[in-house]
Amino acid sequence: MFRALIRLYLLTIVTYSAAIYLIPMGIIEVFHDRYMNYNIEQSRGLQSLIVRQYHSRPVERWSDVTDQLARDFAPLKVQLMHRQDARYTPDEERLLEQGKPVIRLGEWGLMEEISSPLNGQLAVKLTIPPDPLDMNLLYWTMNVLIGAALLGGLLIWLRPHWRDLERLKVTAAQLGRGRLEERTHIPPSSNIGSLAAVFDTMANDIEHLLNQQRDLLNAVSHELRTPLTRLDFGLALALSEDQPAASRERLQGLVAHIRELDELVLELLSYSRLQNPAHLPERVEVVLDEFIDSILGSIDDELENPEIVIDVVLECAVERFTLDPRLTARALQNLLRNAMRYCERRIQIGVKVCAKGCEIWVDDDGIGIPEEQRARIFEPFYRLDRSRDRATGGFGLGLAISRRAVEAQGGTLTAQASPLGGARLRLWLPT
Repeated sequence: MFRALIRLYLLTIVTYSAAIYLIPMGIIEVFHDRYMNYNIEQSRGLQSLIVRQYHSRPVERWSDVTDQLARDFAPLKVQLMHRQDARYTPDEERLLEQGKPVIRLGEWGLMEEISSPLNGQLAVKLTIPPDPLDMNLLYWTMNVLIGAALLGGLLIWLRPHWRDLERLKVTAAQLGRGRLEERTHIPPSSNIGSLAAVFDTMANDIEHLLNQQRDLLNAVSHELRTPLTRLDFGLALALSEDQPAASRERLQGLVAHIRELDELVLELLSYSRLQNPAHLPERVEVVLDEFIDSILGSIDDELENPEIVIDVVLECAVERFTLDPRLTARALQNLLRNAMRYCERRIQIGVKVCAKGCEIWVDDDGIGIPEEQRARIFEPFYRLDRSRDRATGGFGLGLAISRRAVEAQGGTLTAQASPLGGARLRLWLPT
């Protein structure tokens, strides 16, 4: 908003400056004849006085008359000159031939020069000098003060608009962070009251729809777990009995499918819980190396390939950092599982702490993530083409859950290219 105000002020200043210069020029050009006639009427007495002074003396004494008039009319400049030397235009020469004065206008339509014919060869020219420096300064000071007054009035008028727009901006930002209960609380009397009302109505609709979606997801997930548990128990009982080898194999396949469904339901429940803004993150100070070791220990049993090497790099000036251990651990576990799924032989987890926050990254030496898909991999149920087979597993919810867990703490989760050749998933938590 501040930048918008600066742009408005600059536009106002430039427009005002251009108007001061261009509008008078345009008006003078349009009403040139009226300005000429006005100045002729205003200077008629002065012209008559000067011409009479010359005609009262012989031509030989006109130079003395010029000197006397120059002293009397100072700082105005009086000149006696031959008409052909004055470089009059044909129209001006025609006026002098008719015995009429020639006037040249300056700024604001004011008279700058006036020439009066004395005879067929000579004319007297009276030149009005420009204003002195101090008067020019006073003139521009007045214009600046007028401009400042206009800008002050503009600021007074804009202040309530600015305040309400800032409130609208803050509300939109809060909604974007998942605080669906936020509203603008802008009164209808405001100049943007109608806009705020429409915005609040939209926010109400979004909150209602998301709550419905979350409640439906929770209800369906809970209802699914009961029959899945029963099926799992029933198949386990069937497997405990003597069965032909083919039947046992089919039953074991069904058990695997049921447990896969149960895992999907758990993932859905986790994702749904992270969407609830009522669950505020817990802030706990942890020892970073011990925290990372505990996460690695929790997924150690899931490491199917014994040839995969996991390195830990700690670049910490301090050993402790305040975070939500449950949410952060869940996010890192999913990132490590993703790396184990697609790496060749090496995974690296790094930690770097600075004054602004904590950076944790997970690198792998796999084939990486195409740049055009790095933003989409955090969407629910989105999976790269190469990960749609059962060999790699997953439901497309792990990275979405990780991002939710990080964003709930005010952090970010992004995908980059890894120095190892594969993908880098970078987690950032502010201080």
